[in-house]
Amino acid sequence: MFLLCSCSKLQAENQTEAGTKKLYLKYAKEFTAEFLDNGCTCVKIGTDNYIIVPENADFTDNTDGAVIIRQPLGNVYNAASSAMDLIDSTGSLGKVSMTSTKYEDWYLPAVRSAFDSDEMFYVGKYSAPDYEALIESDCSLAIESTMIYHSPDVKEKIESLGIPVLVERSSYEKYPLGRMEWIKLYGILFDCSDAAENFFEEKCSQIDSVLSDEKTGKTVAFFYINSSGGVVVRKPYDYVPEMIRMAGGEYVFSADDLKTDENSLSTMVIQPEVFYEKAWDTDILIYNSTITGEINTLEDLTERYPMLKDFSAVKKGDVWCTEKNMFQQTTGAADMITELHSIFTENCESKMNFMYRLGE
Repeated sequence: MFLLCSCSKLQAENQTEAGTKKLYLKYAKEFTAEFLDNGCTCVKIGTDNYIIVPENADFTDNTDGAVIIRQPLGNVYNAASSAMDLIDSTGSLGKVSMTSTKYEDWYLPAVRSAFDSDEMFYVGKYSAPDYEALIESDCSLAIESTMIYHSPDVKEKIESLGIPVLVERSSYEKYPLGRMEWIKLYGILFDCSDAAENFFEEKCSQIDSVLSDEKTGKTVAFFYINSSGGVVVRKPYDYVPEMIRMAGGEYVFSADDLKTDENSLSTMVIQPEVFYEKAWDTDILIYNSTITGEINTLEDLTERYPMLKDFSAVKKGDVWCTEKNMFQQTTGAADMITELHSIFTENCESKMNFMYRLGE
């Protein structure tokens, strides 16, 4: 068996085990890929198996019941918002023409531009897509998040139309660079592995100096307050606290503090009293305004949530908010870590892309 890609760098990085050439993954744990001698690629995501078949490849045997995805791909329907930035970063956004996210809910400039030029359009919520639009557009692949498992009839309907469905799990990666490494899967799908590999390596090398720095000792709380007054925080082993640690900070909540449960959710709600007790003297507060709407000043924040007035970070003016693109721009992990590091080292000289400081 051999790797389809001829790039010597990729061949050197991929692993050979018992005659099988496997895609080398440094961080990602939620998918694997094996390259076959007929040019096909076997991909495993969770318990699902896929076979990616190159154009004009001779493939007829599918005894394992894997989902067959035939290249070249075009008019792809992407209902997994976290995948869009990964696809765009491979240079393949033009092959996606349909999405389940409305124009006004996109914060990626390239996606909005595609809408503006009528190269992409909304075809309904993931749980109720416009099936006629999928057929008329000759859709070659539907990319879904695991939310589709809550609407299994929709998945079955799309498959009954002869459209393969790939359920991606990049958001399940606990390590930030693992989420970003899913770009390698989209490089395989859209036949642009070189671009995907090069992009990933460039982003990883960008934070080498950050990772080699000593810890700053700065304590950090990342949170937002919901409409019921509960404080929503990230679980300690989620990718956001991991980015904080990689940037040299110390996430203020531990698993013992939060008594975290074993479900797959990355966030949990705690009572304001618990949040106050653990975070009132935290060095830096980062408010997730992506969820509750933009906040412009410290006065706006404390008027909305008076209890925060007593917090040390508020008194020092060391409170930051997230920009709307933070969770859609999956490939921004390295940039986010760099920005966090600049906050922790008090070296914020230029405008940031993912966070902004609250002024008076």
